[in-house]
Amino acid sequence: MPHPRPVDVAILSDIHLGTYGCHAVEVLTYLRSIRPGLLILNGDIIDIWNFSKRYFPAAHFEVIREIMNMVTTGVKVVYITGNHDEMIRRYSDLQMGSFEVRDKLVMEIDGRMCWIFHGDVFDATTRGSAKILAKLGGKGYDLLILLNRFINWLLQLAGREKMSLSKKVKNGVKQAVSWIANFEHTAAELAIEKKYDYVICGHIHQPQMRTIVTEKGSVQYLNSGDWIENLTALEYYNKGWHLYQYDHKAATVPTAKKQKPVLNVVSEEVMMHVHSLETRLAG
Repeated sequence: MPHPRPVDVAILSDIHLGTYGCHAVEVLTYLRSIRPGLLILNGDIIDIWNFSKRYFPAAHFEVIREIMNMVTTGVKVVYITGNHDEMIRRYSDLQMGSFEVRDKLVMEIDGRMCWIFHGDVFDATTRGSAKILAKLGGKGYDLLILLNRFINWLLQLAGREKMSLSKKVKNGVKQAVSWIANFEHTAAELAIEKKYDYVICGHIHQPQMRTIVTEKGSVQYLNSGDWIENLTALEYYNKGWHLYQYDHKAATVPTAKKQKPVLNVVSEEVMMHVHSLETRLAG
């Protein structure tokens, strides 16, 4: 087995351990292929909304074990809470050795400020009575993933390319496309207002790296995607951010030369200015 790739920072989100859609084996392969200085788990790592004692395979436990192994071997691990693992928010600011739980993280890296949080604070469907419908939707999404896997199995037998039903549904619904665009711009506008260089989210399962420009300025918007459909992560090395895409054939990416960044976690409070905010974001 090749030596793990050194990366300064790795960010994963929306793994959804405990659901049928989770690609736990791929997550495990990826984690074992890297040696990060800092691992950031940006929300929805364990899907407590859809958790069932009847379904939590060994591979899902192995992912947790691998993360804990990183902690015990000196890797700094920050768990940022999301909506599907919101129960963990009661333990925000907990720190045990090199492991800590946060609601958000503000970090300086090579002189540039990064604002990192899951992103569900912008989503009205994750709060109040709408949360019930969201949870029911999550169950339906899990069933759709199961159906999709069966269809892909048949397609592979026929020698045809795989397909993603959920992507086709999302891309075909104008309201969903508009919601994603609004999410990205809301995050960017707040980051520009706070004069951050990067705003890094998860939540919407849409991997992205782009510059968003408004009347007040510009910011680099990054999204780590997910490990249900896209199998992506964000990595920082060689003084820049890179979007990692899991390759089933190679399962690794070229080794990057190691250049130590200058990291500084900032404890200042970020005021979100989002009405009806139910999530505490104090760092």
